[in-house]
Amino acid sequence: MVKSPAEIELIKESSLLVSKTLAELANHIKPGVTPLFLDKLAEEFIRDHGAVPGFKGYGDFPNTLCFSINSAVVHGIPNDTVVKEDDVLSIDCGTIMNEFYGDQAFTFAMAGVEMEVIKLLQVTRKSLSLGIEQAIVGKRVGDIGFAIQQYCEKEHGYGVVRELVGHGLGKSLHEDPEVPNYGRKGQGTKLLENMVLAIEPMINLGTRDVVSAQDGWTILTKDGRVSAHYEHDIVVKKEKAEILTDFGVIDQAIKKNNYLQEIVE
Repeated sequence: MVKSPAEIELIKESSLLVSKTLAELANHIKPGVTPLFLDKLAEEFIRDHGAVPGFKGYGDFPNTLCFSINSAVVHGIPNDTVVKEDDVLSIDCGTIMNEFYGDQAFTFAMAGVEMEVIKLLQVTRKSLSLGIEQAIVGKRVGDIGFAIQQYCEKEHGYGVVRELVGHGLGKSLHEDPEVPNYGRKGQGTKLLENMVLAIEPMINLGTRDVVSAQDGWTILTKDGRVSAHYEHDIVVKKEKAEILTDFGVIDQAIKKNNYLQEIVE
């Protein structure tokens, strides 16, 4: 579970490429575009930068992006559905570069999304930061989950998904330890220096309960309300975790796109 400095640098390269890919997608998101068009764009961008899509073919997943709209929590399959001006788009992307994975998710809000939903996205993104603050040497996985759960569930009344969790990251997409978005302080796997984790709160506007769609992949909120998903790859350190992915490049692209709303913590 602990990575060498050289391995961390390779993971960082792959992780930053995911961030750049999501930023490239942000340049093209607008009403009328299709998830399948964005999926093809992402695959071309990743391959043009010397990597391969991390999700395509993983467990027989058919596409480069997990593209989850509105009540879809995660693992949505890109299709020809037209994006509307009031949609919420959760896009999860992975790359493999130099044998190591990068993995990041970001939820985009179209210009017509209501403030109730914008608040959900803001809280979810903030909860990710609060979870990352706990990712330091000597803490435990439960401390990360507790911070996320406390903020989203106790303070804001949102549903924290239980069935899907964060994870370790390296030459495999999903390594130990699992990193739930709920938990108890001081419980779970002890965090060691240079562990690489993908922390990814999945938070629902309504109930925490989810159901599986008929396609065998897409996970939906049981009550049909909107869900949000943000993810960073991080390295556990003694005083402050190092974040390998980058929301900054995505935010910059959003600012230039009149069809998207900025999401600030």
